[in-house]
Amino acid sequence: MDPIQHETSVDPLLEAIADYALTPGIGDEEALETSRHVVMDSLGCAMLALNFPECTKLLGPIVPGTRVENGSVVPGTSYQLDPVQAAFNIGTMVRWLDYNDCWLAQEWGHPSDNLGGILAVADYVSRRNKQEGKPPLYMKDVLEAAIKAHEIQGVLALDNSLNREGLDHVLFVKVATTAVATAMLGGTKQEVMNAVSNAWIDNSSLRTYRHFPNAGSRKSWAAGDATSRGVWLAFVALKGEMGYPTALSAPQWGFEDVLFGGKQLTLNRPFNDYVMKHVLFKLSFPAEYHAQTAAECAIELSDSIQHRFADIDRIVIHTHESAVRIIDKEGPLQNPADRDHCLQYITAIGLIYGTITAEHYEDTVAANPLIDQLRDKMEVIEDKQYSEEYLDPEKRSIANAIQIYFKDGSTTDKLEKRYPVGHRFRREEGLPLLYKKFNDNIATQLSRKKQAIIQERFSTREHLQAISVDAFMNDWSLT
Repeated sequence: MDPIQHETSVDPLLEAIADYALTPGIGDEEALETSRHVVMDSLGCAMLALNFPECTKLLGPIVPGTRVENGSVVPGTSYQLDPVQAAFNIGTMVRWLDYNDCWLAQEWGHPSDNLGGILAVADYVSRRNKQEGKPPLYMKDVLEAAIKAHEIQGVLALDNSLNREGLDHVLFVKVATTAVATAMLGGTKQEVMNAVSNAWIDNSSLRTYRHFPNAGSRKSWAAGDATSRGVWLAFVALKGEMGYPTALSAPQWGFEDVLFGGKQLTLNRPFNDYVMKHVLFKLSFPAEYHAQTAAECAIELSDSIQHRFADIDRIVIHTHESAVRIIDKEGPLQNPADRDHCLQYITAIGLIYGTITAEHYEDTVAANPLIDQLRDKMEVIEDKQYSEEYLDPEKRSIANAIQIYFKDGSTTDKLEKRYPVGHRFRREEGLPLLYKKFNDNIATQLSRKKQAIIQERFSTREHLQAISVDAFMNDWSLT
């Protein structure tokens, strides 16, 4: 008997996710090329995160000194771990600095968080297959898996707002990783549905750690936790563990009634490759994405006001509703995780320093009294048109504008940016910045020899796609 009872109808969403996860050949040329850039950018972010002890203290095996033969490599380290723990390590590194790609809709999130699970599972499967005399997986498999994970997470996010229920977006990471990992491990449609049903039943972490007064570093490892849990659920499903056919819709006890206010989870569009094509890269600033255009405006204004800070009367920031809800913060900011999710702090840093780096969120910089002096003069106003264009599927803008008013009655121009440099509408402009960001990030951790090897791997999509995953991951190992 199959683990899911056939006399009970299966939630259509579970079936749609499973069918898509098992569909071969997903992604046209644009989607695959963008996926190459996503993998490159995410691993660069992971290397930069290794410069921060608060991140590295969480890495490695659960039991110190454990090394798994034919396990998954953790890039930039000497660790070789079981795929579940490797997924946590990689996912945490990619996400730590809030510098990886993102997706903004009714729900916010970072689809490349799923690469923790995808890379760990693909590496494990490749090594296992070679040991058994079977063909390994290739990086093209990783690119296609990334397209699928982006699509599942991103399409779920279009109409279904977890944040309005107080739930964290990493639930969609867990669901996406679970589906894709189960498929990569050779699962059947039934096993994928079983695994995904358990991901929904798992529930979601609360958003508590993203908001005042509890904003903290868990937001930097929550995605690693979610993607590793997805891998664990995939392995359990392949052992024959049962699933739950109406995990979403069961009256009183299903996800929708218990945690989603009785609303039905819906799909805004069929699964294909829409999300990967429209994903947003963070190319200039490690800052919450709703603030990216505000950061661009602030940096552009910086030179003209360097000697006029004392003369500022007020700073008006025009923004969109989601930014107001998630990053409009007044009062004390307790730690870097709090600061990089504050629209006013990010704007102040841009105005004062003319740039924004991860170090600007640390305590030493935050002690500059001018930052809070400027924050106290800021007024955040929602622009209804910005809010509408944010949700428009043909625009997906992330607009902000800044205007500074001085005590003598003069003002700066109202400087407006509707699309950040990492947006699809500015993709060609952004690609040189993407490569520079990647090269700068890997240079912080890897030898020149390893940098050259890895840069050559990413030189063209055709070249990258033909590399076995285990060989690619070995390039990143420090053993």
